[in-house]
Amino acid sequence: MPMSASPRIDAPRPDPFGLLNAQQRSAVEHGLGGTAPHALAGPMLVIAGAGTGKTMTLAARVARLVLAGADPQRILLLTFSRRAAQEMQRRVGRVLHQALGFAATQAAPQLHWAGTFHGIGARLLREYAPQIGLAENFTIQDRGDSEDLMGLVRHELKLSDTKTRFPLKATCIAVYSRVLNSQQSLADVLRTVYPWCQMWEDELTHLFRGYVAEKQAQCVLDYDDLLLYWAQMLAEPALARHVSARFDHVLVDEYQDTNRLQAAILHALKPDGRGLTVVGDDAQAIYSFRAAELRNILDFPDRFSPPARIVTLERNYRSTQPILEASNEIIALAPQRFGKRLWSDTASAQRPSLVTVQDESAQAAWVADQVLRHREQGTALKSQAVLFRSTQHSAALELELTRRNVPFVKFGGLKFLEAAHVKDVLSVLRWAQNPRSRMAGLRVAQLVPGIGTASAKRLLDAMGTAPDPVAALRRFKPPPAAAAEWPAWIEVFAALQGAAWPLALALATRWYVPQLRRLHDDAALREGDLAQLGRLASSFGSCHNFLAELTLDPPEATSDESGSPLRDEDYLILSTIHSAKGQEWKAVFVLNAVDGCIPSDMSTGNAIEIEEERRLLYVAMTRARQHLHLLVPQRFYVTQQTRHGDRHLYGSLTRFIPPALEPCFDVETPCEKAGASDDGLSPAPLPGLAIDVTARVRSLWS
Repeated sequence: MPMSASPRIDAPRPDPFGLLNAQQRSAVEHGLGGTAPHALAGPMLVIAGAGTGKTMTLAARVARLVLAGADPQRILLLTFSRRAAQEMQRRVGRVLHQALGFAATQAAPQLHWAGTFHGIGARLLREYAPQIGLAENFTIQDRGDSEDLMGLVRHELKLSDTKTRFPLKATCIAVYSRVLNSQQSLADVLRTVYPWCQMWEDELTHLFRGYVAEKQAQCVLDYDDLLLYWAQMLAEPALARHVSARFDHVLVDEYQDTNRLQAAILHALKPDGRGLTVVGDDAQAIYSFRAAELRNILDFPDRFSPPARIVTLERNYRSTQPILEASNEIIALAPQRFGKRLWSDTASAQRPSLVTVQDESAQAAWVADQVLRHREQGTALKSQAVLFRSTQHSAALELELTRRNVPFVKFGGLKFLEAAHVKDVLSVLRWAQNPRSRMAGLRVAQLVPGIGTASAKRLLDAMGTAPDPVAALRRFKPPPAAAAEWPAWIEVFAALQGAAWPLALALATRWYVPQLRRLHDDAALREGDLAQLGRLASSFGSCHNFLAELTLDPPEATSDESGSPLRDEDYLILSTIHSAKGQEWKAVFVLNAVDGCIPSDMSTGNAIEIEEERRLLYVAMTRARQHLHLLVPQRFYVTQQTRHGDRHLYGSLTRFIPPALEPCFDVETPCEKAGASDDGLSPAPLPGLAIDVTARVRSLWS
């Protein structure tokens, strides 16, 4: 009998939601029991503890809405990374395939509006540009270009000529971003976050006014503008109603990471909360340095009348029960939180360990020993992670791992878009797309041999005042040193104006590769990144979408990243705790679990900062599946600006583990290595040994 192309519609099918536990199913079914398909349920807050199946629950909720009759094109799903949105799409499709009995080759309904806040904002601004006074060909500049533009305006306003310390461009853009995202006044931001800049409030106001004017003149938006312009658009009642009417359901992931601007956008879209679902965990709110606002999730239920329904997910599918017990006790001491206690079916006799060592050198040696021991017992290096509060905390460990030939990857290095060669090619595309983009033009013009800073500025000044900047570019007379190469660039620029996608990227890359080989000794290595750009380009339908998505959610690594995993089949993970959120490993080591590091000396100015440090420790601990080790060095080194300068500190166990909680841990004090010096800082002296190293060095050139 011939095989059917798809299952019979009347064939019994398994329940696609059969794996959900009772709490997850309650969230998935919210407002759907016996309700007409067109009716919208009231607002819901899902408190999803670490490892409780948050992604699966949210994806199942979306699929359940579609099965209940919701139009997938009228569902807005907001996440904090493009990868998270893609994973959500994949899971929704899998559930719908199972529920509807589709064949593997049949496509499930797609969510047209699934992406990051900034990505969705860019799409809406592009659509509504004519109605809100935006140029339709606006481009989005990355953080580096924003800093450079701020620096340019800062220089033009002669703020760089002050005789006292005026904030540098990076600080200026950070202050500007904080004001927008926190929705606080400049005075409040300076007082609470940048007190040393308070004397410059008037000058910063003038600078930010000039920065905004320059962006608008160049038809560019920065990262923060995508939220700001979206919020300002929704402040117009007619536009707010029009945009809101496009979406029956709005679902938000990681709600604890939203800032006030994002919360304002959501409440403008769904002022009564009907059709609004947010998922998050107040215990994992650790991004206040990005202006994330904890009160958004804590106050969410009471923003509506009647209050939003709260569903709490407590069953953990990641960690052993002893790890969860210790984590529960630490977070239970937080004064403001949603109550929950994570639990697991995974029993274990092994409690998390508190390991007291003499100093950072001993800490590095102990961690390296344990990493290799776990490896010998069957736990791959990639299933182990070392986490730390600040990136410099891993310095001693990196040396120890290198000495022992243990490969590792450290997260937090050079990002893809920060690499010069990648920025060069993207700037070529941005300048061709928006000839008024001064920062892109300044970068690209100087890639042409013979064009220097002065010539590039003269060109951009001419283009900025011309009614047709493209014509001004073609009329430009380059300096004699550039006369031979300039026509080739003009030819490429003209071809880019009407080039189809992704041919435009191929044209830009073909022109750039000779410049790359001229400028960089490691050009062959860097060309691999340009090939990666080409592969990424094939998944986008237009240059607009490519530039926007790559700027808003770039790939992590470049060929310049040290410790590349391509060099070894297995490697240990080193990561800051902030970068580790959302990840999990079989074995986790947390360095420097002492006061001064966790909490950081720099984050103990008030109770709010200290409580975020508690949540940071909680996030680190809940990354572990089977083995959790917290290291407590008795002496460690700090590098920071204080009245004492760089110094060694004597460590005590972090205040977040008071004596009453120590029974949750196995306490270990490893024996010190024989022959160590008393202070653990330097080897014993070698009396009677003396050599003239300077003479040896001179002899090398004799």
